[in-house]
Amino acid sequence: MIDRKLPESLQSAERRRFFEVAKRYGFTTAVLATTGGFLWSNPELAHAAEDEAAKAKAAKHTMIFGTEYKEDAFNTYPIMQTQFKENLQTLSKGEVYVKLHPSGQLGVGGALAQKVQSGTIQGGSVSLSNFSPFAPVVDLINIPFWCGENQQFANLVTSAAWNSEITPKVTAKGYKPMFYFNVDPRTVAVRKGFGKIVKTPEDMRGMKMRVPGSKLLQQFYRLAGANPTVVAWGETPSALKQGVADGLDPSVGALYTFGFIDILESISLVESVPDAQMFAANYKWFENLPKNLQTTFDDASAKTQMESFAQIPVARKNSMDALGKAGVKFYTPSAAEHQKWIEACGEQRAEWNDIKKELAGSIEMFDKMKLAANTKGSITVAG
Repeated sequence: MIDRKLPESLQSAERRRFFEVAKRYGFTTAVLATTGGFLWSNPELAHAAEDEAAKAKAAKHTMIFGTEYKEDAFNTYPIMQTQFKENLQTLSKGEVYVKLHPSGQLGVGGALAQKVQSGTIQGGSVSLSNFSPFAPVVDLINIPFWCGENQQFANLVTSAAWNSEITPKVTAKGYKPMFYFNVDPRTVAVRKGFGKIVKTPEDMRGMKMRVPGSKLLQQFYRLAGANPTVVAWGETPSALKQGVADGLDPSVGALYTFGFIDILESISLVESVPDAQMFAANYKWFENLPKNLQTTFDDASAKTQMESFAQIPVARKNSMDALGKAGVKFYTPSAAEHQKWIEACGEQRAEWNDIKKELAGSIEMFDKMKLAANTKGSITVAG
């Protein structure tokens, strides 16, 4: 795997080697070599390529799976794409072969979600914010301060309430939810030169806050007193450098993984909403699998979900260490400051009632989801 602590010249050499290997042996072999630590060993590469070719040929079903993330991203961002491949291939005893396409090869955001929905590819990992235009009900998680903590989110998405009320609405849109996981809660991160740490909503007055297309996140930051500014993800670094935006809200792991290390002044850990993802399959493709393989598929998904949640504190530490060494400051609001966030923006405010009714169906159903988020489930999230 590429060591991010290595000099940049050596990192570049490994990247060049990765693409050389991908061209010669195939992208999947290059991914496995990177994560397995044998990128520079020609004998091992040849053996791995032969092994992959044999697995692909022997499999009865092939799943093309796309993500936006590099093959080694799990070090700082808990996306376990290679682990899912291995879990499904192993548990299915080779009957299902997973062909990974990381690093946005098959598209990013909504484009990737659309390919899964249409069946152009069999599966992918997409953030819930980008997924919400295709299945709006999942945008419930972007109502602030009710499931922002990692344990709350894990409780919610593994609950009977979620799986009986939300999952059918997602499958109706053509998706088979494999599993949900959280990168970490969203933050309030500010650019260099902003000049102050955001401790309470008062510190956001007039602040130009970069947001994705989610209308819920836009309302959240309006309630906080900021001016939400919709900026495409790819344009966000330049918007921060130019002062078009003052801040943004991804999780710590996302901020590091996507290269904001030299742009940020401080990151406030407000734990507002989860920076969440979903692994999803095309529903028709899944339904066409034999019943025993459907069960195996669910088992592999559940195993990978556990591994994803377990990776959160590891990925966070790696990201925070690197950001801290670069001079980025971290701030955790006190209990009193956290309460000010809840009072200004939280789900209890009347401004959220129409959205609760629209997405959950009723205030009562939202309250059922809130209860599920605060009821300990099968997964324990450390840290």
